[in-house]
Amino acid sequence: MDFTQLINQRYSVRKYKNQAVENEKLLQVLEAARMAPTAVNFQPFLLLVFREKEKRERIIESYQRDWIKSAPVIILACADHSQSWKRSSDGKDSADIDVAIAVDHMTLQATELGLGTCWVCNFDAQTCAEILELPPHIEPLVMLPLGYPADQAREKKRKNLNEIVHWEKFQGQITS
Repeated sequence: MDFTQLINQRYSVRKYKNQAVENEKLLQVLEAARMAPTAVNFQPFLLLVFREKEKRERIIESYQRDWIKSAPVIILACADHSQSWKRSSDGKDSADIDVAIAVDHMTLQATELGLGTCWVCNFDAQTCAEILELPPHIEPLVMLPLGYPADQAREKKRKNLNEIVHWEKFQGQITS
């Protein structure tokens, strides 16, 4: 499948088949994250993979939605702030950006392999960190359920291109 088909086929899956994800496919998804570009190539992220039901149930205590329980795998993408590049002009920490790029690579690789994902940020990161006993420099950012879709894609709602692209200068209104 070409790239345009791939990005159009990807959607947020909220119901998964009761079917295990093969190790080879899971490793391909994780490898996609490893190959993602990061600031200064520091790769300031950790991926915690949960396949055992009891372990998945523990971390989803921080995200109270029933649909996620159907996912046979949950990948928790965490920023390692002790490893991230910081911009010298203002101290901007690149970890969040780097994790986002890695997660995006995983979502696209999963789609190509016939798997589904749903990017979940609406969870209690503090509770999740406490459950997993993470050190303070490791921040859970994205919960990524992974499995074979048991639902259908819905129509994607996206802004028109002219609403997000500005040519040569900012041409929109500044809102406060």
